[in-house]
Amino acid sequence: MPFLGSILKTAIALRSKVPNLEITRKPNGIMQQQKVLRKLLKKAQYTSFGEYYDFGDMLKERDLITAFRQKVPVFDYNAIYRKWWYRSLNGEAYVCWPAKIDYFALSSGTSEASSKHIPVTRDMLKAIKKTSIRQLLSLAKYDLPEDLYEKGILMLGGSTHLHFNGTFFEGDLSGITAGNIPFWFQHFYKPGKRISREREWTTKLDEIVRKAPDWDIGFIVGVPAWLQVLMERIITTYKLQNIHQIWPNLSIYVHGGVSFGPYAKGFSKLLAHPLIYIETYLASEGFIAYQSRPGAEGMELVLDNGLFYEFIPFNSSNFSQDGNPVEHPETYTIGQVKEGQEYALLISTCSGAWRYLIGDTIKFTSTALNEIVITGRTKHFLNLCGEHLSQENMNRAIEMLEHQLNITIREFTVAGIQHDSMFAHKWYLGTDDPVDPETARQQIDNNLKLLNDDYRVERIAAIKDVLIAVYPSHVFYDWMKLKKKEGGQHKFPRVLKKEIHAEWETFLSTITNKK
Repeated sequence: MPFLGSILKTAIALRSKVPNLEITRKPNGIMQQQKVLRKLLKKAQYTSFGEYYDFGDMLKERDLITAFRQKVPVFDYNAIYRKWWYRSLNGEAYVCWPAKIDYFALSSGTSEASSKHIPVTRDMLKAIKKTSIRQLLSLAKYDLPEDLYEKGILMLGGSTHLHFNGTFFEGDLSGITAGNIPFWFQHFYKPGKRISREREWTTKLDEIVRKAPDWDIGFIVGVPAWLQVLMERIITTYKLQNIHQIWPNLSIYVHGGVSFGPYAKGFSKLLAHPLIYIETYLASEGFIAYQSRPGAEGMELVLDNGLFYEFIPFNSSNFSQDGNPVEHPETYTIGQVKEGQEYALLISTCSGAWRYLIGDTIKFTSTALNEIVITGRTKHFLNLCGEHLSQENMNRAIEMLEHQLNITIREFTVAGIQHDSMFAHKWYLGTDDPVDPETARQQIDNNLKLLNDDYRVERIAAIKDVLIAVYPSHVFYDWMKLKKKEGGQHKFPRVLKKEIHAEWETFLSTITNKK
C-alpha cells in the first residue's frame, strides 16, 4: 500500500470513530457566525472599506450583526466593483481586505455578457483548503473499500497556468486552487501539473484522453457537462462500452455549480455500475457548503470558516422582476431561516466581499443540520406575467421529460418572449437523440403545470404558447467556445434574457444558413 494512501486512509478511519451528532439544531451555529463576523470586521477595520463604514466603532456594539446590517449596504457585483474592487485590480492594497490581492477568479459569467473578477486572498485559499480537508474526512461516513483511498483523483478544471497582467494573476477558481494544492495531494492528483497548465481546452482533453489508460481513477471532480464530454471521448477513442472498462475503480463523483438532475440519465449510460454522488458548493467567492453525510438531501453550510451569511427572502418585496435587489432588502441570519423557503444568498468573506449578493438562490432542507440545496440564480428565472418559473422548476421538468421520452437532454435553456399581444416561453433543447418537438413541447408544458401552480394559471391567462427548438448538443458547446467559456467551471445559462438571447438567436441563424 502506498505510504500516502496509508496515511490518508488512517486519518479518515480515525475521523470515523468520532460519534455522530444527533440530528438537532446545532446550538453553536449562530455563535459561530457571530464569531466569524467579528473576526472579519476586526481584521478589515483598517482597510479603506473598514474605515469608510467605521468597523472599529461597529465592533463596540453589543448587537454586532444588527449594527453591521444597518451601516453596510447590500452590494451586487457591479456596485462593489465600481466603488471598491476596481482599486484592487489596479494594484492598491488594503481596499476591502488587509492585503494586496494576488489572485482574481474569473466567474463563469452566465448572468452577464462578460466574466467577473472576484478577489481571492491567501486567507480565502487557506479557508478553501480547510473546508476541502473537512469534506475529505467526511468520507469516513461512507462505506468505502480501503484500497479506494489509494486511487487517483481526476479534477477537470481550468488551467493552472494563470494569466499575469503585471499586477495580479487571473483565471478560473479551479485553476487557482489546483495550483495551490498541498504537496501530499500531488500523488493522487490527476491530470497532473503539466496537463493542468494547458490553457487550450481541446488540447487538454486530448492529453487526458491519451493518458487515461495509465491512471487508476477512483474519484472524478468537475462540472457535469464537461466530464460527460471527456468520458464519451475516452469511451469512443478506446472502443469501450463504458468508462469502468478503463477505470474499474471509479466510485465517487464530486460535482457542483449546476443541478446534476438533468445530467443523471446521460451519465448513467457511461457507467457499468452506479457511482456515489457528492455535491459541493464551491463558488468563486468561497467554499460555501458540501454534502457531509450519505443520503443527505442537501449540503451543510460552512459556518465557522471565513464566511458570514445573510439570507434575503426571494420575493417581489425584495427583488425587481429583473432579479435586482431593492435598496434595503429584508435579511435573515442563520437562526431566523425556515425550511422550504427560497432565499437569495448574501456573503461577507475573508476575500473582502461585504454583504455581497452572490447571485444564487437556495432553500434549507434542514435547519437542524444547516443543510441547503441550490435552487437557481436570482436572474435565471422567468416571471413575465406572474408565472414565477424557477430554475428548480426547469431542471425538474427536463428530468421528467428525459424519463417520459427515454432520451438524454445534454443542455437546455429558456427565454421569455413577446407573442402577439401576450407572452410565450421558448425552450432550446440540446440532445443527440431523435425528438419530436411537438411531443417535447406538450410534455414540458404539462410537467410545469404539475410543478408550478402559478405557471398553470398563467398558461390560461397570459402565456399563450410554449415553443420548442431542438439542436444537436454540440451547438451548445460551440456557443460556449465562441464565447470563450469552454471547459473549466463554465456552465450554459439556463435562462436567456435581453442581449444574450439576441446573440444566441443570431448564432443559431448562422448555423441554419450554413445548412
